[in-house]
Amino acid sequence: MEWPWKQNPWFETVLEAQRRAKKRLPPSVYAALVAGSERGTTPRDNTGALAELEFAPHVAGHQPERDLSTSVLGIPISLPVLISPTGVQAVHPDGEVAVARAAAARGTIMGLSSFASKPVEEVVAANENTFFQLYWTGSRDDMIRRMDRARAAGAKALIATLDWSFSIGRDWGSPQIPDKMDLQAMIRFAPEGIVRPGWLLEWAKHGIPDLTVPNLQPPDGPAPTFFGAYGEWMQTPPPSWDDVRWLREEWGGRFLLKGITRVDDAKRAVDIGADAISVSNHGGNNLDTTPATIRCLGPIADSVGDQLEVLLDGGVRRGGDVAKALALGARAVMIGRAYLWGLAANGQTGVENVLDLLRMGLDSAVLGLGHSSIDELSPADLWIPQEFSRTLGADAGAGEIAPLGSATEDTTKG
Repeated sequence: MEWPWKQNPWFETVLEAQRRAKKRLPPSVYAALVAGSERGTTPRDNTGALAELEFAPHVAGHQPERDLSTSVLGIPISLPVLISPTGVQAVHPDGEVAVARAAAARGTIMGLSSFASKPVEEVVAANENTFFQLYWTGSRDDMIRRMDRARAAGAKALIATLDWSFSIGRDWGSPQIPDKMDLQAMIRFAPEGIVRPGWLLEWAKHGIPDLTVPNLQPPDGPAPTFFGAYGEWMQTPPPSWDDVRWLREEWGGRFLLKGITRVDDAKRAVDIGADAISVSNHGGNNLDTTPATIRCLGPIADSVGDQLEVLLDGGVRRGGDVAKALALGARAVMIGRAYLWGLAANGQTGVENVLDLLRMGLDSAVLGLGHSSIDELSPADLWIPQEFSRTLGADAGAGEIAPLGSATEDTTKG
């Protein structure tokens, strides 16, 4: 007889996946996944702003079949949801490989962080449609070597992430994460592990995580630890737009620039030859009080959406959120914490569960709005509050640099 109180491994919302992840993970590991810096205003707005948008559904004339497929950078996908790259996914022993397998099983693209815990070769083997993400860190020779390795492994595109300014401090406190799991760290971590026996046993079967980043390993030495790589990144002078152009030219293939919230930056991305941009504020972990990405999406899509592909990253937790982003001009969305909660809750199956929830929610929205395809979604499907949109940096053109303090807010849309 099956234990009658055994929890159903399938969860019905991403919030439930988060609750299960919190129960399963040691407190410091869970805290490392919680979004935000300083006040935590931006991650709250990322999710809250999506809830401000309201659907305008029909009551009859619904379409019996709906097409949710699209393509991103020429790669067909079964739903407009990509895996956003996130670093060191040590919430589960299989980490990024499990996520890549889940994305492949559900017919979508895997984004792999250069700060990942698994090497690019293993991830591409698990999902041939992998995009490799790169920060501007180290020397140009270092970056060329990393791009060459990703290209040789079969990565289909490069994601350049530039929206990071090393904001520090959380009002609710930051977790103590060791640089490496040596004896001292394991002793300090032991009380947390004991209260999460299921998680500890799973890791005991696979070996303790070493917290290194293999995709930044130099040819003549070991892979750096996460904090070692982070230190290199902090000491690297930030890139200019000429540097970003060089990066795009050196890669030579499909190029996605991640971290855009301003119209002038979107135009500069067009100018340097980017194939796609992601409207992103780094999940709220960068400058706090940056507006929600969904608020910035419409003005950016209106400005450059006919010149490159526009994606949205930030706050997506439901299929309805995906529909709202597409209605405002996104080609697809990228998810981060949503799949990390699924990975922590139930491994590869948990990530597949999250993608299935987003697919079902998106299908329900397309059905209720009377459409047969996601291509038909538009602002007419939404009620948009007055002063919802944020048009940042609209005063500068593609060849200009907006002066400091020139961010403007357009309150006319809606």
